[in-house]
Amino acid sequence: MNTASTRNKTALVIGGSRGIGAAIALRLARDGANVALTYASAGAKALDVAAAIEAQGVQAMALKADSASAAELQDAVGQAVARFGRIDIVVVNAGVLHIADVAAFSLEQLDRMLDVNVRGVYLAIQAALPHMPAGGRVITIGSNTAVRSGHPGSSVYSMTKGAVAVMVKGLAVDLAPRGITINNIQPGPIETDMTADMIEMVKEWIPLKRVGQPDEVAALAAYLASTESGYMTGASLTIDGGMSL
Repeated sequence: MNTASTRNKTALVIGGSRGIGAAIALRLARDGANVALTYASAGAKALDVAAAIEAQGVQAMALKADSASAAELQDAVGQAVARFGRIDIVVVNAGVLHIADVAAFSLEQLDRMLDVNVRGVYLAIQAALPHMPAGGRVITIGSNTAVRSGHPGSSVYSMTKGAVAVMVKGLAVDLAPRGITINNIQPGPIETDMTADMIEMVKEWIPLKRVGQPDEVAALAAYLASTESGYMTGASLTIDGGMSL
């Protein structure tokens, strides 16, 4: 991949303090992009990621923003633009997960997941778009549960990730006249702090008999952020070791 295509560009990673988001932020920095990343509560981890980014010779900033808050998302975008002048790449990774049977799912839990996993994705993209030039890249992080929801209690999470996949299709049509692409990555189980308690169990469901690593998702995001992906838009790319086959 031609990493020069992201050199000196600015990336905004929504939800970049840990796990997949942190891996993507670090990979884009390694490819030469300046990176602004948001966090909802893990401020110390976000600062550590920002320091690791700057150690690679590019600029970074960590911004507090709950993706359920339109005002906080808009403020984070404003701060990133004030620092870097524009946004070339947007990665929307922030998400929440709650597993429960439909009879036990509270209204508060439902609203929180819809607010962050669906509404927050749309609002983050909407806030960034006025500051994106032609050739910009938007990347969402969905889930393979959008196409394979076989785990009890995952109905709401699957619903939110299915909504993101459809959203990306519609936004691809809207953004095409501006030369901006948007694509959706759908990871299966990835080894992060969110999945630490279930890794051994889920390995048996995956043909490759292992879970993925954050860097593997980051590599796909780096391709989608590059000029080499310019003919791909509106796609959902599943990376799950064959789990959804």
